[in-house]
Amino acid sequence: MRRIALTGGIATGKSYVRRRLEALGLPAIDADAVVHELLGPGPAALRIAGRFGKAFLDAAGGIDRRALGRLVFSDPSARADLEAILHPLVYERIAQWMAGLEVAGVGAALADIPLLFETGHEGDFDVVVVAACDPEAQVRRVMARDRLDERAARARLAAQWPIARKAAAADHVIQTDGTFEETDRQVDALYRLLV
Repeated sequence: MRRIALTGGIATGKSYVRRRLEALGLPAIDADAVVHELLGPGPAALRIAGRFGKAFLDAAGGIDRRALGRLVFSDPSARADLEAILHPLVYERIAQWMAGLEVAGVGAALADIPLLFETGHEGDFDVVVVAACDPEAQVRRVMARDRLDERAARARLAAQWPIARKAAAADHVIQTDGTFEETDRQVDALYRLLV
């Protein structure tokens, strides 16, 4: 089975690219969705609360993501501790999902992983695709999408590799600066090439 990783920076259009590839028929898993699940009530949330304090638990026993986000994007050592808890669990889930598809005879599958290069897991995949746009567009998109001020938006971008560095390390790059139609044409061509 061909293992494909999709990555990019925050607000580069990566999720749009993933959804387009899924619509074309490529099975996909979203690392952010896996993290969201892990931050709900359960063992991972308890480990995180054990490290950061019970004040980060919400009423349901999951993690208060906004509160934890404010902490980890202002404290690099806290972010490193959180990543040490979450990243192995995320990659384990992705590997299990891919293994199940391979057993089922699926020819190709995609994992959408924002921090692929930062975690050093690009070698786990046969092909790496990067969704990329101008960094200033990223800042504007993050501010609008997450209702953050510019300082907070830039802090989130600073927690990831610069998009130019990711694009330089990719097998394929989808530029998302243009219209949706322009992005769709690139994604459709990539799908035909990969699948």
